[in-house]
Amino acid sequence: MRIPPSPDKPQSALEIECLNMTKRFGSFTALEDVSIRVRAGSFHALLGENGAGKSTLVKCLVGYHRPDSGQISVNGREHEIHSPQDANALGIGMVYQHFTLVPSMTVAENMVMSRGDVPMRINWRSERERLDEFMRTVPFQVRLDAPVASLAASEKQKVEILKQLYLRCRFAIFDEPTSVLTPQEADEVLGLLRDMAHAGDVTVLMITHKFREVMAFADRVSVLRRGRASGEGEVADLDPSAMAEMMIGSREIPSVHVRHEKAHASLPVRLEIRDLSVDDDAGVAAVRNVSLDVRGGEILGVAGVSGNGQRQLIEALIGQRVATAGEVLVENEPYNARREEMRRHRLFALPEEPLRNACVAELSVADNMALRNFDQAPISFGGWVRRALVRSQARRLINEFKVKARGPDVPMRTLSGGNVQRAVLARELSGDVSVLIVANPVFGLDFAAVAEIHARILAARESGAAVLLVSEDLDEVLEMSDRVLVMFNGRMVYETPIAQADVGEIGRCMAGHAGEQEPVTL
Repeated sequence: MRIPPSPDKPQSALEIECLNMTKRFGSFTALEDVSIRVRAGSFHALLGENGAGKSTLVKCLVGYHRPDSGQISVNGREHEIHSPQDANALGIGMVYQHFTLVPSMTVAENMVMSRGDVPMRINWRSERERLDEFMRTVPFQVRLDAPVASLAASEKQKVEILKQLYLRCRFAIFDEPTSVLTPQEADEVLGLLRDMAHAGDVTVLMITHKFREVMAFADRVSVLRRGRASGEGEVADLDPSAMAEMMIGSREIPSVHVRHEKAHASLPVRLEIRDLSVDDDAGVAAVRNVSLDVRGGEILGVAGVSGNGQRQLIEALIGQRVATAGEVLVENEPYNARREEMRRHRLFALPEEPLRNACVAELSVADNMALRNFDQAPISFGGWVRRALVRSQARRLINEFKVKARGPDVPMRTLSGGNVQRAVLARELSGDVSVLIVANPVFGLDFAAVAEIHARILAARESGAAVLLVSEDLDEVLEMSDRVLVMFNGRMVYETPIAQADVGEIGRCMAGHAGEQEPVTL
């Protein structure tokens, strides 16, 4: 079947249409009869809850999956895409959520090595001539001789875009392209993509969870829900409530973000960090003389672009990495992240990627939920674990925290990302909490899961817990926190009460563009 291309279509950018696409994995239907058209030279947003089928759809477009039924039309002609090589040959490419560059190589080396026809011996003189000629055709510049490791996040994202253009990509798919960027960098990159699309150089299909980005940059939006197309339209004719209704069946975006008004200065300090330094895996200082306090009944949010020491800070606080200097106090007592100290001080944590960092993937949900108390009465008796009580505890927590699992005995790895988060929170928040440490707690989750997990964190704060929230999502930090710190290059470089928060200033500090910052001393 042939589909006539749009009139006045640009010569370079591609139009792609998926027709009645269905994809099953065993008995599970990931996509069912989905049709979506992305016009040539447009900036098209793809929205949907976690598990709605977005990733499956784009993986069919780039050749990682073959649909069970349906067609893919490129510029009005049907094509079968069996592999990423087929997609590349048609001019379809994808920029993934996290960078795929080799940090030790230069920009030029990364671009040349991305080709599928790299010879055994590379003539770098001719390759450089070819790259120089290519760079004269693109609307922005990146230093070809610069090592990727020396580039800012926005420059790395630009290199990812250049790679696709260098590979003659005319239909570019972007998976959460701003997740590692500051707000200013995100606006710059998205504005650049929009301009390139409107110039007819490339068609952009962007997966995102951020309504602001859709409203500011996209021309059109398509929404998936539970594997089906649930709505579409011109962005100019829609608002966030209408898009939320398409995504989750409600005209209201779930929200639990009620501003906390307590006078924190009168509340006890529960967590103190003094001049803490932590090295990364290579032995290089990732956290540099960090000091902060968190009082009971408050959420202290730490904002920052990924890679500025946040991960190492959290790992040091939960016992996964040894600090090289400084000290941590909990309830005015020295704290070394030992299990008995966590239990005594009622310190709990939800680290980033909890399936990898807070669970044993092959163990059952019940066993994972018992990791905190399997050796305590009444579950432990005479050195033996009472399996019936482990399962009973798990059933109670599964019900209370709305964990969707086929039962307490299924392996933890079988749960979706949102349900892994709920299961870990159930374990960590099932008793009294004095200190709660959370890192990127809703990364990649759907709106309903975000609302539930945020509600649990806020409830812990309202019960008097001191909450340290580290997140790469500035919106989350601003909505959840009572105080905000900005972490850049391993240091805390900015502090503000939430009532006085200036998003522009926070963004500049996140990017290291606010002049010579002095470390914050609390």
